[in-house]
Amino acid sequence: MRRIRLTALLAAGLALALMASCSSNSSDDKGSSGGKVDVVFWSWVPNIDKVVDTWNAANPDIHVTLSKQAGGADIVTRVLTANKAGNPPDLIQVEYQSLPTLVSSNVLADISGDGNAVKGKFANGVWQQVTLGTNAVYAIPEDAGPMMFYYRQDLFQQYGLTVPKTWDEFAATARLLRTKTTKNWLTTFSSQDPGWFAGLAQQAGASWWGVSGDTWKVSVNDAATKKVADYWGGLVNEGAVSGQPMYTPEWNKALNDGTLLTWPSAIWGPGVLSGNAPDTKGKWGMAPMPQWSAGEHKTGNWGGSSTGVADKSKNKKAATKFAIWLNTDPTATNLLVTQGSIYPAARDAQSGPALQQPPAFFANQPDFYTTAKSIADTAAGFTWGPNVNVTYDTYKDAFAKAITSKSQFSAALDTMQSATVADMQKNGFKVG
Repeated sequence: MRRIRLTALLAAGLALALMASCSSNSSDDKGSSGGKVDVVFWSWVPNIDKVVDTWNAANPDIHVTLSKQAGGADIVTRVLTANKAGNPPDLIQVEYQSLPTLVSSNVLADISGDGNAVKGKFANGVWQQVTLGTNAVYAIPEDAGPMMFYYRQDLFQQYGLTVPKTWDEFAATARLLRTKTTKNWLTTFSSQDPGWFAGLAQQAGASWWGVSGDTWKVSVNDAATKKVADYWGGLVNEGAVSGQPMYTPEWNKALNDGTLLTWPSAIWGPGVLSGNAPDTKGKWGMAPMPQWSAGEHKTGNWGGSSTGVADKSKNKKAATKFAIWLNTDPTATNLLVTQGSIYPAARDAQSGPALQQPPAFFANQPDFYTTAKSIADTAAGFTWGPNVNVTYDTYKDAFAKAITSKSQFSAALDTMQSATVADMQKNGFKVG
């Protein structure tokens, strides 16, 4: 897919101002003149139709037509195709890491005119993901994926382990467990889940992409990320943790039978555990992620999505109004939780009525969502780049080879850096 130069997209000064003026303040926006409009919304959230119906019942002048789509890369491909044909949907649900791809293809509008009014409703780390490090706003955050630490309470007690508060303690616990049993591991490092690794790197302060004027800075192999990579590489190569990938039948079995005692994961972890390790219900606990320095309170995000407005929409203002309502109104966010099973990005919604009780799988931890909210507030900011797919694909190959050859994990980051930069330059981006 051809990408145009960043100069036309994220440039500072006059170019950025012009982009804003032709988006949410567009003169052809029917929603700003008071006429009845219809906007089309592409989304994959389960039962999102119930949320849309609630909006339509209360807003007869702005009717939202829902089109259910597959998520992930599928919706991005379809949106790019529709945009090229001149008929994209007005509203698009898009994962944070895919936003730059749509921005760099002139799909998404800058909705900062209205969008900035709700900036304070979201954690800074989440809001940064919809701005691409600029003053523009390309979407309204919908759900978040703050990372946290899941552990088997019963097995920790059995083996005399304590929940690690730092990564040094985590490594020591992993080694201690292997002296007590050769059948169990504290956790595994997965070469097939780059989003998981990106979240770990965020917690350490990684900054893989940045924008300055019309130039991208790429630093996938920065010092923070190398620290994370070599930490895990050392544990895998010495046999302290497993190097098997996640989301395989073997991984499911290991979670279910107690071979794996912990899972550094995200807020949506209980849903995965209930489906993949049903026999362990009520045996898990959740705590903040181990920290790189004692006393710190930081985490990263693994997953999450937003609601963007198409630059070619003739009803940007109306579409933006719905996007803001969907992701900040208490009625809407309550429905997103109860019907869509998502963890809302809006701070107030994270302590709303729908999240007063813990997930059924964690009924033994009544403060689950109170703890989760405090963790979510500490999520680090992160700017995604326009070719995350290339970075992620390279991660899978490079880290799989590093595990097999027992080589230094940070060398795999250098491979990711080279592949990412080469692809951006090939597609016309200025990289400095």
